[in-house]
Amino acid sequence: MVLKFIKKIIFLLMTVFGILGNMSVSVNYMFSLLGGSEKKPTHLILMHLVFTNIIILLAKGLPKTITAFGLRNFLDDTGCKILIYLERVARGLSICTTSLLTVVQAIIISPRASWWRRLRPKSAWHILLFLSVFWILNCLIGLNLIHSTTNTRLNVSQIKTDDNYCYFMRPSQKMKWMFLPLMVLRDAVFQGAMGGASVYMVFLLHKHHQHVLYLQNSKLLYRTPPELRAAQSVLLLMFCFVFFYWADCAFSLFLSLSAGDNILMVNTRELLILGYATFSPLVLIHRDGLLGECWHGRN
Repeated sequence: MVLKFIKKIIFLLMTVFGILGNMSVSVNYMFSLLGGSEKKPTHLILMHLVFTNIIILLAKGLPKTITAFGLRNFLDDTGCKILIYLERVARGLSICTTSLLTVVQAIIISPRASWWRRLRPKSAWHILLFLSVFWILNCLIGLNLIHSTTNTRLNVSQIKTDDNYCYFMRPSQKMKWMFLPLMVLRDAVFQGAMGGASVYMVFLLHKHHQHVLYLQNSKLLYRTPPELRAAQSVLLLMFCFVFFYWADCAFSLFLSLSAGDNILMVNTRELLILGYATFSPLVLIHRDGLLGECWHGRN
């Protein structure tokens, strides 16, 4: 009984505070984007990331919260398919958007003589092409869920999850091996790009740190450029994403290999799915002053 009450409170708090946090960050970014004389590429990417977070919290967190409080099933089969499809597409977009943000920030802080500097987006609207491709890619990858998702009012003899609203039917082997490699390839490519860009940023930040130490020893003043401080924020976001992503993978692997249903593990995994969408705006709010300096500085 106590565990059920704790589950209700945690789902409720994560969903409510996650949505409020993302909406707050979104409004702040929107005013900065509309009021600024120049549209910043990282600004647009962050707005898209916040948007995908809100979709995840509405499509996953809100039904889970309603389920935890034992309220009546309000979804028909079509609504269930749409909700699960949007949640899966948004999770894929979260991977792609975080990777794009990390790569673009690494390009921005590259030395002016670097070859990578040539890849720097000339305008924020150039980012829209990448975001459009991400939407198309993830919408196609998630199509299999339309055929393998149902709700509780239908025959659930093939159900393999404990969700009280929407259920996954066992997909056919042909369907499974058609979409699974695409999902694995997408995650591998974008996380590989994210990891490479992160290592490059850490290297540049380390060089900058050594330069600051040299200037301090020489009793010279030096102010850290705003784009480097923004890079630290992006790295925090990346580490936050990697933690929740691989924790989710570990729990998913454990559940797939376990013989029986472990309710505690299932609920923990559900919380991990919401983790990045809930806590990433807190990172942005905490570091917002630093990011704001970057947007109003040279970018």
